[in-house]
Amino acid sequence: MSGFVLAIDQGTTSTRAILFDGQMKVVGSGQKEFTQHYPASGWVEHDPEDIWASVVSTVKAALKQAGRHASEVAALGITNQRETVVIWDRATGKPIHNAIVWQDRRTAPLCQKLKKQGLEKKFTKKTGLLLDPYFSGTKIAWMLDKVKGARKRAEKGELLAGTIDSFLIWRLTGGKVHATDATNASRTLVYNIAENAWDDELLAILKIPAKMLPGVKDCADDFGITEKNLFGAEIRILGVAGDQHAATIGQACFEPGMMKSTYGTGCFALLNTGSDLVRSKNRLLTTIAYRLDGKTTYALEGSIFIAGAAVQWLRDGIKVIGKAEQSGKLAAEADPTQNVYLVPAFVGLGAPHWDAEARGAIFGLTRNSGPAEFARAALESVAYQTRDLLEAMRKDWKGASAKTVLRVDGGMVASDWTMQRLADILDAPVDRPTILETTALGAAWLAGSKAGVWPDAKKFAKSWALERRFQPDMESSMRSAKLAGWRDAVRRTLSVQ
Repeated sequence: MSGFVLAIDQGTTSTRAILFDGQMKVVGSGQKEFTQHYPASGWVEHDPEDIWASVVSTVKAALKQAGRHASEVAALGITNQRETVVIWDRATGKPIHNAIVWQDRRTAPLCQKLKKQGLEKKFTKKTGLLLDPYFSGTKIAWMLDKVKGARKRAEKGELLAGTIDSFLIWRLTGGKVHATDATNASRTLVYNIAENAWDDELLAILKIPAKMLPGVKDCADDFGITEKNLFGAEIRILGVAGDQHAATIGQACFEPGMMKSTYGTGCFALLNTGSDLVRSKNRLLTTIAYRLDGKTTYALEGSIFIAGAAVQWLRDGIKVIGKAEQSGKLAAEADPTQNVYLVPAFVGLGAPHWDAEARGAIFGLTRNSGPAEFARAALESVAYQTRDLLEAMRKDWKGASAKTVLRVDGGMVASDWTMQRLADILDAPVDRPTILETTALGAAWLAGSKAGVWPDAKKFAKSWALERRFQPDMESSMRSAKLAGWRDAVRRTLSVQ
């Protein structure tokens, strides 16, 4: 069997398919953006048919670019935008509504209602999550309530629900397999992460029929076989993980205490806590990092909603840059005597504040503030938010020591200025790997190792290679002053003072 492994990386704004060879090197890829739908303020949707079409076309493009046939692919791994949810017809595979995206805030009133009923502690104890519109469960409940006839059809067993991975598995296997993995299940608000099972009590609270939901498998497992007519040959689907979990695997963070942070549209930091299911006292999330061979590894996670999106705002919103990669160069030109802070709460604040009603604000402006100061403030906001997460992790778990090294990936990490400022604000080393396609690599490793054509976890971890380590180089007095200014800015932004 050849060592070629295919990864589908289904993201928030685009889908990528990447073909790796037996040495885990990229030999072919395809990428396709798809339309974002904003039907109301705070609402974000995707057309599942757009997502499906992008998956098929990018897989074909990756194979074509590599000059390989589907019959040469040993295994397929899937990684996906988490919490985004689809409900579809069991008989036809057709969605009954657009996918509701993880960023969507429409279920905030339902979350507030459940909180007022005193139910948040129950949800948090069982799922490790908070009652926030971010997660999938309230999205499913919303569709069942709002789409005409959906609830009756669901109760009859005519409808299926799942995160994007489940929808893709259903389509890829021609409706033969309805499955997800433990990481995606752990983000739904209805999965008991201690018992590794859908929770009947939580399902009853949200009025979600259990028969709609997929079977939950290990991250490296048998998820079925793709239909031959899709790509010209059948391919075994042997790996699935939500994007942040796949990146944790791709960064080889297999040991407790290891931490990775992905800087894409948002920022998501995961700290491996091993078999320790840590109950956060600082409003972080407890989640399943991965499940392999029936053994669950847990993580503490901090979710920042706006990271790279702040750079997009510089480019598309206020138009101070023409291309995202210009932001670091412009930030370096900022006046060091100005203390401008951007709190990028464009869609509320994530961890550790979880303030859905907070909105973005800029503080410290003077007549001399210009594009360079705005660029620096946008990039520094990412560093400050990461610092907030790291401090919360250290309070929650003794394994998050001061010696923690952060492994980074995502589009923003290409900027040397941003990574150096991140190390300075964290007062900790930041490691950038040679392979930045860590999310796709993680999904590919799950599939490739399961197929027996790629190395096991220990050998895979040894193959992780450092491109550059950024060491902190800021005077502690300056760091302290900057952090004090940031905390004051956040305090002023919170919706409840």
